Amino acid sequence: MADRSQSPEGTSGAVIMPRHVAIIMDGNGRWAAERGLPRTLGHRSGVDAVRRTVQAAIDLKIPYITLYSFSSENWSRPQGEIDDLMGLMKRFIRCDLAELHQNNVRVMVIGERDNIDTEMKALIDEACELTRQNTRLTLVIAFNYGARGEITRATRRIAEDVAAGRLLPADITSEHITNALDTGGVPDPELLIRTSGERRLSNFLLWQCAYTEFVFLDAYWPDFGRELLLEAITQYRARERRFGGLARRSTA
Repeated sequence: MADRSQSPEGTSGAVIMPRHVAIIMDGNGRWAAERGLPRTLGHRSGVDAVRRTVQAAIDLKIPYITLYSFSSENWSRPQGEIDDLMGLMKRFIRCDLAELHQNNVRVMVIGERDNIDTEMKALIDEACELTRQNTRLTLVIAFNYGARGEITRATRRIAEDVAAGRLLPADITSEHITNALDTGGVPDPELLIRTSGERRLSNFLLWQCAYTEFVFLDAYWPDFGRELLLEAITQYRARERRFGGLARRSTA
């Protein structure tokens, strides 16, 4: 069987896209500062980049895309900026949910829910419930999310199963952990993109990115869209994914 992860084209001649692309959306504040604008305008321009990216993923037939929108560490930012980010998330759901649903996009929100307000919880629940049967694209929004917290929650779920006698400690596998994560049922990302020139994971999908290809772009997030997404995918497709094995020998 042909290794389609290595082949730039399938039998139909169509370009093979990664099944799941994860993005750390970074650089809104610096984008605004370089233009003499308040950080809030950088975040609002970042929402426009989200819309462009979701549409590009639909057009390119990418089944899963995960966006890191608000980390559990972002609560340390100034309260005014936090309030603006929360407001942007609420407006995005209110303004874009109908169109996402019309485009057959499933919305999935991962992260901690305990310390967000009641209105936000209700909006998230509405978005996830309304779109849960959609199949064209799964848009995973990592909101109030941190990978260490996610792994901790997964460990607690497994410990509860052990305590209840539903699972023996000796029977715990990596699959149990994968399924207990917030992303249970979602395939691991094949490609992770980070904008703004930073080169770190920042507590994002630590378990899921064990064999993910990373692409770091110097562009700030508000400038992101189809062109930069394709640039990152081109870099991804030029790599040989060996998953711990050896490089394939040329048969030429």
